[in-house]
Amino acid sequence: MSGGGRNVNGNLNAVFYSEAYHPIQAGSIDGTDTLPHDNAVYRAFLCSSAGLYDPLGDPKLLGDPYCTLFVGHLSHLTTERTLRKAMSKYGRVKSLRLVRHIVTGASRGYAFVEYESEGEMQRAYKEAHHSLIDDSKVIVDYNRQQLMPGWIPRRLGGGFCGKKESGQLRFGGREKPFRAPLRPIPYDELERLGIPPPPEGRYMSPYQVPSPPRRKRSSMDREESTHKRSMDREANMCKSSPVEKEERFYKRSIDPEDSSVRSSTETEEHYHNRSSVDRAERSHRSSRDRDERSHRRISRDRDEHSHKRCSRDRDERAHKRHKSRHRERSTSRDRY
Repeated sequence: MSGGGRNVNGNLNAVFYSEAYHPIQAGSIDGTDTLPHDNAVYRAFLCSSAGLYDPLGDPKLLGDPYCTLFVGHLSHLTTERTLRKAMSKYGRVKSLRLVRHIVTGASRGYAFVEYESEGEMQRAYKEAHHSLIDDSKVIVDYNRQQLMPGWIPRRLGGGFCGKKESGQLRFGGREKPFRAPLRPIPYDELERLGIPPPPEGRYMSPYQVPSPPRRKRSSMDREESTHKRSMDREANMCKSSPVEKEERFYKRSIDPEDSSVRSSTETEEHYHNRSSVDRAERSHRSSRDRDERSHRRISRDRDEHSHKRCSRDRDERAHKRHKSRHRERSTSRDRY
């Protein structure tokens, strides 16, 4: 057994978190145990060694694991509706599954919540932990079943947390991290069992929030993102004013290939050419705008004149009809 040092800087509050699950390590408060200390840990170790548990074999697993959160310690009075309302404060909830007993239908006290985007899941992961839902302080974690290598669930002796009274506490998770070891670290034994050793020199404060796994971006995704940013930049350049274009030109006066500055003559020639082109464009644009305004004014005057003439003709016709009716009535009275 080879030795190791004590925790970093003698900080008794330093902690670290498990990145891959190992049942024997999860049963240890400092992550250095090499023997299972209870039957449940031994059972989980057998399941892990024999490959008896398939974390992706659950037919109820739906949705994107990078957008899904585990919510535990729920009140048995919490329903899908109240849980959705509580978790919607952090983003758009795409789907939700409150795990219930297969026979009674009662809530098992935990659920899986999927968000529309990874960013919304990250926000809920940071802010919803230890929040109150139906007067119960909940714990929030990422979807370890699908994203944590070697995961063994609680029903098979694995998992995290647990109750002290049962003697089956599990460490390394967000709620109960490993404590930095105070005793020598048995590196040889840990390596033989495939247990990752404590990260000496990289311990964390218990007040730091451990980051959940992020989606690995492929080269194609990176190329698409770069192409999209380039297109957006070109679109913004087309919308910018001539002054902004000139400022960008002077910022790009350094050639990226040989890092040499353009000569002042080239810069002046370019500025003169660009200024001439800009003046011609502005002159042409102002002339076109003047013609359009003149055409609109002439059209408006013509319409007004036509409207006045029509109104005058209409009044004259109405006056003639009135005189004609008055004359007919007078002739009729004279006749009788």
